Amino acid sequence: MSRVASALPSAAAVNRGLAWGALGVLIFALTLPMTRLAVGDAADPQLAPAFVTAGRAAVAGLLSVAGLLLWRVRTPGRHLWPALAVSALGTVAGFPLFLALALREVEAMHAAVITGVLPLATAVAGALATRQRPSAGFWAAAVGGCALVLAYAAWQGSGRLVLADGLLLLAVCSAALGYVAGARAGAEMPAPQVICWVLVGALPLTLPLALWFWPAAPVRASAWAGFAYAALFSMWLGFFAWYRGLVLGGVVRVSQVQLLQPFLALIAAALLLGERPDAATLVFALAVLVVVVVGRRAKVAT
Repeated sequence: MSRVASALPSAAAVNRGLAWGALGVLIFALTLPMTRLAVGDAADPQLAPAFVTAGRAAVAGLLSVAGLLLWRVRTPGRHLWPALAVSALGTVAGFPLFLALALREVEAMHAAVITGVLPLATAVAGALATRQRPSAGFWAAAVGGCALVLAYAAWQGSGRLVLADGLLLLAVCSAALGYVAGARAGAEMPAPQVICWVLVGALPLTLPLALWFWPAAPVRASAWAGFAYAALFSMWLGFFAWYRGLVLGGVVRVSQVQLLQPFLALIAAALLLGERPDAATLVFALAVLVVVVVGRRAKVAT
């Protein structure tokens, strides 16, 4: 049984895990507006979603090769390969592709509120994978937080769902599975090595695809800036902090910090894209903060 499943983290480890998780969430919160910059919208398309997906993973994969050579780390044991493969499918392929496709059709703010269900999806996947039994209070907090973000999404969209919403939910499921698999691998190797090996393993596929989908026409400098952020921070450095947090504090508990991510993304979308949030965002953000505190205090048993 892995270390994640065999023992509950100490209070100090939980606090450190929450801090690392919060840093990862802050980095990931900018992914939505930056990806929107990279792909553009249906009326003014920029980089192709397929290029953004493969290209950001290829760039991060090449950086990972350099990092692994510099650190002189050993190849992971064969028993870790399945977890690394699942993590790659979820975080390198599924989440970026579904997200980029959706952001061609909807604004970053819309995507932010829909992907707010990611903490619950991650907590459910983590509880099943690590054989933990969260208390009723934890589940109440998780469900309440997700109900808040879904209510916000419905309020913003006037109750209407579009194809992009389905793509965003597929992105959520992909990320949840990838996060949990990465956290399991992170129980046996340093967190930075997890994402590096995931990206290096996918490099034989992502690099040729990135070259194949290389843009034939010029795009705006802002699109390349969004792509650069997605490659360096969203696809690489952000995972250093996120996986470290999941390993230290536990997948089920630390994943609740991600309830703040949609509201951070809303602020980022307003600052970077000029999308305008309304005053109700502050009310929902405060409510989510309360839910995160309640979820942190709830008991989690093995």
